[in-house]
Amino acid sequence: MEQPREKLRALGAAALTDAELLAIFLRVGVKGKTAVALAKDLLHHFGSLPRLLSCTPEELTQIHGMGISKWSQIQAAHELVKRSLEEKLSEDSILSSPGYVREFLQAKYGRLPHEVFICLYLDSRLRLIECQELFRGSNNRTAVYPREILKEALSRNASALIVAHNHPSGSSEPSEADLELTQLLYKALQLVDISLLDHCIVSSSGFYSFSDEGHMKYDL
Repeated sequence: MEQPREKLRALGAAALTDAELLAIFLRVGVKGKTAVALAKDLLHHFGSLPRLLSCTPEELTQIHGMGISKWSQIQAAHELVKRSLEEKLSEDSILSSPGYVREFLQAKYGRLPHEVFICLYLDSRLRLIECQELFRGSNNRTAVYPREILKEALSRNASALIVAHNHPSGSSEPSEADLELTQLLYKALQLVDISLLDHCIVSSSGFYSFSDEGHMKYDL
């Protein structure tokens, strides 16, 4: 059987399965089990690759053959992915790669156990100036203050804004309060000539875009 590293060299990383890619990080298996077999067991145990990537050290080290060094390697790889996506957003207009916004938000915030409210400040060419976690709440609620959002956007000389928050419950459907907040922010930002391009909701299993669903057109 072709080993993952050999397969990667011959065919490229995209040709490898999740288990094969994970096996490269694990390097070795355990007694009676190859690295690929161990990787398959890990993916089965956690149920999905995102769940494995967001696991705690305690969760991973309970599994035979998995220590804190393995957890650290996996976390380092995951962090590189998140940083790469964020850097891509700062280099190019979000219109040239809209999928990166979704990928970045889900990778960074989709599995947090508490709610956060995030602002992505964009320049006149719709490139990312900064991603800021502005408010943090409990597992089901975050207090959001529009005045603070306007102040932070103006201080960065932002031309446009994307806001987002996560739902630890797993559902990405907006609440009535989410709809009201979006309308309020849209109108408030227009008064200072800043465009609210989208409000995104991310969860462990879903993504909701107010723009995609036609909720970003409000009359003053």
